[in-house]
Amino acid sequence: MKAFYCDDFVLPLPDGHRFPMQKYGLLRQRVVQEHIVAPRDMCVPPAATDEQILRCHDGDYVDKVKHGGLSDREIRRIGFPWSPFLVERSRRSVGATIAACLSALNDGSAVNLAGGTHHACTDHGEGFCVFNDSAIAARDIQARGLAKRVVIVDCDVHQGNGTAQITANDPTIYTFSIHGEKNFPFRKFSSNIDIGLCDGVRDHDYIDMIEQGVSRALFASNPDLAIYISGADPFVGDRLGKLSISKAGLAKRDSMIMRLLQDAGLPVAVVMGGGYAKNVHDIVDIHLETVRITASLARITGQ
Repeated sequence: MKAFYCDDFVLPLPDGHRFPMQKYGLLRQRVVQEHIVAPRDMCVPPAATDEQILRCHDGDYVDKVKHGGLSDREIRRIGFPWSPFLVERSRRSVGATIAACLSALNDGSAVNLAGGTHHACTDHGEGFCVFNDSAIAARDIQARGLAKRVVIVDCDVHQGNGTAQITANDPTIYTFSIHGEKNFPFRKFSSNIDIGLCDGVRDHDYIDMIEQGVSRALFASNPDLAIYISGADPFVGDRLGKLSISKAGLAKRDSMIMRLLQDAGLPVAVVMGGGYAKNVHDIVDIHLETVRITASLARITGQ
């Protein structure tokens, strides 16, 4: 199984910025140290091209991102200060999800050690998301003629509003999102299936609702490829999550979803999504287990 990383492209952020960018480098270190992915299968992705990005985003918005033309309001909405590093990092993160999809089509599964930028809409970014990696990757794979229908399974604690908005009139991309109903974003676009959770939901109810929802999504979508946005932010210790899911519960979630997708015969590209725990090592632990579970299932099935 291949893992794609872009933590070499680090954003310079002000002191005290709440987005834990260091999680990406720490995650790659742990993946290597614990021999979850062979060194030869750790890959830096190519940057996504304008042609790929423009399948999902307006030209005016892409130009403003590229050339530093975003207004102060647009920059605040994204949550990162603009810089050439932001542009390159955003392109590489999208490129990693595209590469993971291509690798999954060959090998059965692959991971992007970043990704899950599901709040980026057609004409703007928000919530730490500049370009929508999952939507762009789905359309890129379709444009190559490698898949007709794609399902995006989104378990980040925040609703995938950007993915839903971009694909709203596209019957070839099926979106499933399970998220905190009263959490960000406060304007939600309708996915094909949305499951909004009350604050404080615990492991048992969470797992049951995901199993039912993913099974419904697979039956309705009849996909050729799955993109799984895992998310570390349903964790009970997350500052922005508002749910009460344990690390063991999140591992059980990942195992169940991966088995449902693989039992359906689907290639699966896994991306990490959000995580905002006070202790960055809690975030890394959760993401690492997602990668470990994906790699373990790949070995079991001979991928």
